[in-house]
Amino acid sequence: MPSAPVLESTPRVPARPDVQVDRSSRAKRLLVALFTGAPILALLAALPLAWGWALTWVDIAIAAVFYTVSGLGITVGYHRYFTHGSFKARRPLRIALAVAGSLAIEGPVINWVADHRRHHKYSDKEGDPHSPWRFGDDWKALAKGLVWAHYGWLFDRARTNRQKFAPDLLADRDIVRLHRAFPALVAVSFLLPALLGGLITMSWTGALTALFWASFVRIGLLQHVTWSINSICHTFGTEDFSVRDRSRNVWWLAIPSFGESWHNLHHADPTSARHGVLKGQIDSSARLIWIFERLGWASDVRWPDAERLATKRRG
Repeated sequence: MPSAPVLESTPRVPARPDVQVDRSSRAKRLLVALFTGAPILALLAALPLAWGWALTWVDIAIAAVFYTVSGLGITVGYHRYFTHGSFKARRPLRIALAVAGSLAIEGPVINWVADHRRHHKYSDKEGDPHSPWRFGDDWKALAKGLVWAHYGWLFDRARTNRQKFAPDLLADRDIVRLHRAFPALVAVSFLLPALLGGLITMSWTGALTALFWASFVRIGLLQHVTWSINSICHTFGTEDFSVRDRSRNVWWLAIPSFGESWHNLHHADPTSARHGVLKGQIDSSARLIWIFERLGWASDVRWPDAERLATKRRG
């Protein structure tokens, strides 16, 4: 593998217009740690808690529904639609996608989009907010880089400049309102599964187990699947298409990530509505976009072009 350029750590006060210093309090950064770390700790505690009484089919069903809705909200909404404009959506669908993505608790829609657009501009080079090659390519640097790409970058005080990378969303009144409503949507994502669990089982136990499995565990699992696209899919896997970075395809993440782990093609053709373009590459996000198109809710879908893909295909 050819050596990668060493990416310097972000300066305390950024000297470039791509980032802004986050002057938020320690309390705000503590909340980031709470909402990203607590769910995975809950997952680690799941096995001893589950035996005998703490997990039911109701919990599994609610968790599966919320995982699917919020996960597709990220992949189809935040990523393929808002970030890359892979299709055009009618206003009700646009609002629904922003709400669904917010339920994943990966940040307000405008912040998420700005970060990802910046990632594509500087992918695996200086300026990329979450490249695993940030510190070099020997095993110690890569181990440190994987932690950074997966989780550590969330605590970086140098935040992406939204005015530079997401001016279109800042001009959209609907999206700005939903961006500001993110704390309320966080509460909905945590509390609605518990409410449903309680109503379905007509018990406080049902509410508490649904809160655990369909809120904490579901959120933690989805977040780590998403972050794996930043870390694992820029380090390991196959390269079917020529790219200028280290994006790779990771087949075993395809189903839980709704097709996002066909990441090599995505970086070869970022606006494509389908990422899994080769035989056997399951891409449920692309299938949902196809359904939206058939229903007339989405239009101008940027499906892969065979000739364009052929020019990028590695021999």
